[in-house]
Amino acid sequence: MLLILLRELTCLAASLSPLLFPHQRSYPTRREKSWVHKTTNFRNIVGALQYLMLTRLDLSFPVNKVCQFLHAPTTQHWTVVKRILRYVKGTLGYGLIICKSPSMNISAFSNADWAGSVDDRRSTSGFCVFLGSNLISWSARKQSTVSRSSTKDEYKAMADATAEVIWIQTLLKELRLASSPSATLWCDNLGATYLSANPVFHARTKHIEVDYHFVRERVARKLLHIRFDLFLHIISLLTGYLKCSRCSS
Repeated sequence: MLLILLRELTCLAASLSPLLFPHQRSYPTRREKSWVHKTTNFRNIVGALQYLMLTRLDLSFPVNKVCQFLHAPTTQHWTVVKRILRYVKGTLGYGLIICKSPSMNISAFSNADWAGSVDDRRSTSGFCVFLGSNLISWSARKQSTVSRSSTKDEYKAMADATAEVIWIQTLLKELRLASSPSATLWCDNLGATYLSANPVFHARTKHIEVDYHFVRERVARKLLHIRFDLFLHIISLLTGYLKCSRCSS
């Protein structure tokens, strides 16, 4: 798929130098008014990149960003697309590796960038789920509402990851594959971690009551264990916060 994409863009790809890091410090907003004249080409390329996301976790966040401007792309958005193509050209050997794992335990990682969108200040939440040592599911999407606190958007990401874990556990059960009844969910927000374990529901968290009870119920039944880790490099790819220094460590 990578080679087909670059073959269709031979003229463009020939002028692009390879790149080893997909993200940039900031992404263009809707305030930019220099529109792209050939919007069809822009949409075709972004559409092709969406197929690459099926096996390329590292493309989720930048492709998600440019997909938000398919209706009216600007020259700045076109620059972002060319950067993604440079990264694809420099990482043709990257892919999703599935191998035999001695464990069937389910573990998940969640994260969110609080008010990361400059246009509407909505957060982008992401999660990835592992079965043993194999990555089997991931998602990066903008939240539907504006979060008033970082704990809220992190907890929303945790709720989405929990729902995905439950679906995978149900699927494994239907396939009659033995797996641990309890899963582990990692996040990098202490407030959200404490909230999942605290049976006292504070008044200041009423705006996330539904997600609270959803996750808290799984924790109380010992079907979900919440763990804290400040350096979640993998899930940071889905929220655009992975810096070059982290990538090399």
